[in-house]
Amino acid sequence: MIKAVIIDDIQEAIDLLKSDLASYCPEVALIGTADSVVACSKLLRKVQPDVVFLDIQLEDGTGFDILEILGTIPFKIIFTTASDAHAIKAFRFSAIDYLLKPIDPEELKAAVAKLSASRPAEPERIDLLLDSVRNTSSPRRLALHTLDKIQVVDIAEIIRCESSGNYTTFFFGEGEKLLVTKTLKEFDKLLNEYGFVRVHQSHLINSQHIKEYIKTEGGYLVMKDGSHVSVSIRKKPLVMKLLDEL
Repeated sequence: MIKAVIIDDIQEAIDLLKSDLASYCPEVALIGTADSVVACSKLLRKVQPDVVFLDIQLEDGTGFDILEILGTIPFKIIFTTASDAHAIKAFRFSAIDYLLKPIDPEELKAAVAKLSASRPAEPERIDLLLDSVRNTSSPRRLALHTLDKIQVVDIAEIIRCESSGNYTTFFFGEGEKLLVTKTLKEFDKLLNEYGFVRVHQSHLINSQHIKEYIKTEGGYLVMKDGSHVSVSIRKKPLVMKLLDEL
């Protein structure tokens, strides 16, 4: 069984999630609930859950306050939130799971199904999350899920990303690369505001690492690491405009 705790300051929300877990996730056993930062901190020092469903807004603070108070996080976290664009962005960049309220049963089941393969968030990812939440500016780091770990990288150091089916290969300097368990489409949306451009169905590049554009042989970009990236016919006008603006 997966031992769970629900933290929410609205009793109706606790009751609804409790009911959904009983109906759709019988492998989850609820061992406690709390409605505030203070009550949660006390509860988590008494019990040892496998996962905490943690609401963002609580009556005496936020779910992020709890993470700061506890320091070490020996349990897995699934945040629950009604709608907080800034927080959701922080979750995505730090690779922390979240559910939007009202919680969809299918999304709840998917989140619970991932628990057995996941680990409690490392201090570096918690720090990344808290930094992202505190600052109104865009995050400068990104947590990447590989097959055997979660690695936090500096966004500015990413040279390019290449589609590998349902996976994405990230390329960095000195030949370093990471195979990440998400599609290129997801990173296209996430990194768009950082100057990353989808120049081909299979290629997303960091415009700050472009060295030159070769017009022959169908047209391709040469990146600062020496790699060649194909540019699709449809994307050539976008690339030419981008180069004029650099």
